Amino acid sequence: MQLTPRAYQLAIYESIIARGNTLVVLPTGLGKTLIALMLIREKLKRGRCLFLTPTKPLAKQHADSIKEILELDDKNVSLVTGEMAPKKRKEEYEKDVIISTPQTIRNDIQHGRFGSNFKLVIFDEAHRSVGNYAYTYVAEKLKDEALFVGLTASPGGRQERIKEVLDNLHIQNIEIRTTFDPDVVPYIMKSTVKWIPVQLSPTLKLMKKELDHLVSKYAKRLGEMGFPPPIKHKGKFLELRKRILAIPHNIKYPALVQYSVLLHSLHMSELLETQGVFSLMRYLAKIEEKETKSAGILLHEPGIAKIRELASSGEEHPKLQKLVDLLKGMNGKKVIAFAQYRDQIKKIEETLKENGISAQQFVGKKDGVTRKIQEATIADFRDGKFDVLVASSIGEEGLDIPKVDSVIFYEPIPSEIRSIQRRGRAARLQEGEVIILMTEDTRDEYYYWSAQRKEKRMKEILGTMQKKMRAERDEPKSETKKMTSADSPGKNEPLAHKPPSGQTKMSDFQ
Repeated sequence: MQLTPRAYQLAIYESIIARGNTLVVLPTGLGKTLIALMLIREKLKRGRCLFLTPTKPLAKQHADSIKEILELDDKNVSLVTGEMAPKKRKEEYEKDVIISTPQTIRNDIQHGRFGSNFKLVIFDEAHRSVGNYAYTYVAEKLKDEALFVGLTASPGGRQERIKEVLDNLHIQNIEIRTTFDPDVVPYIMKSTVKWIPVQLSPTLKLMKKELDHLVSKYAKRLGEMGFPPPIKHKGKFLELRKRILAIPHNIKYPALVQYSVLLHSLHMSELLETQGVFSLMRYLAKIEEKETKSAGILLHEPGIAKIRELASSGEEHPKLQKLVDLLKGMNGKKVIAFAQYRDQIKKIEETLKENGISAQQFVGKKDGVTRKIQEATIADFRDGKFDVLVASSIGEEGLDIPKVDSVIFYEPIPSEIRSIQRRGRAARLQEGEVIILMTEDTRDEYYYWSAQRKEKRMKEILGTMQKKMRAERDEPKSETKKMTSADSPGKNEPLAHKPPSGQTKMSDFQ
């Protein structure tokens, strides 16, 4: 089957061929996979290709696309998972195209089962290439033999994080497109984004008051010990624990107890504000199962007794009813409703079904959920067997669910990466809408604007880094163009820049 790329896809492809290891930043739904397939077809002329992706459902999806679009079969292509026997995996690694998760490849490199002579490695959802994630290990081991291409819709809003991704994947070239670029605009489907304000009920406000008092009380105690907590910045607050652990002083352990009580109180407050009473009480029940000193102190607080009393009314967060009303008014449209916490997802699914709305949850592998169940859920949703997919973060990355009319955020999230990915589930092949439920005067508002600021900063940082890289690379140093070993053609072999013309469905690469 011949591939017909759009102008921006061809331009990105040619940039990769000419400039080497590249990070491709392209909004969800604009065909990052097509670029990967073009590169696979080109690099198969000289060696083998490895396609890495974070999850097994995504790996299977990509394996199917590669076989169908590039007209390859099981003799050429292998989907390798940790469920295969080690001996079988070693045999499969001899094939031309390997699709797998980075954890499986890392494990087999460490045990001497993984082959070499790869000319291309695709890192799907490349923003994960930070810290100890398996992408970084695989990239370090294969950096001298293959062309690296990272694909993502959002590498992050901090320059340090973006630089870490680039360094870990040994990348010297960035290709970024936004929905405002002239060569992309013709392909953007209209998507409206609106947020719906929700107010806490009087009962929930009373519960919030009790939790605010607990937060204030233990923040003050921790501050008096010499550790004023940055409670409005979740990341910095979590780092505070490391600071406490690092001090060689007897106050360390009393401070850790106060820190833990404060941590529980902050999380309970967040659950109440953004999720509801059900999630809050489920979390409180888990604290009751703990035998730690901090759990004992918290559970004996008078405010906790008051919260239990107020929760006995059975009143839920007004978001839940708002969601039901919204979906009833959509007349059977296909919707993904994202929520942050597993307990709340189950509660949403049950409530929707009770109100006559066909819904099913889509969560990670835990509590009896298997990969087969995940795949069956996506297949049923794609086939229209139910209308609303209530998803955790697992639904944010890359899965082929092309025809979604609406995406609903049950709560805003502060991560610009996840916010971009959630929004990208809508308006892929048709007009769509994004709806964000936001509780007024709570963390919801702060998280929403935080993600907006980070996303704007991400685009500015990437644009600046792209210009700097090009200026440094294109500065005339000699008349001979420098090429990486992964990009050099074989002996007497011309470097192909343009793929053959032809026709195929763009939906295969969205």
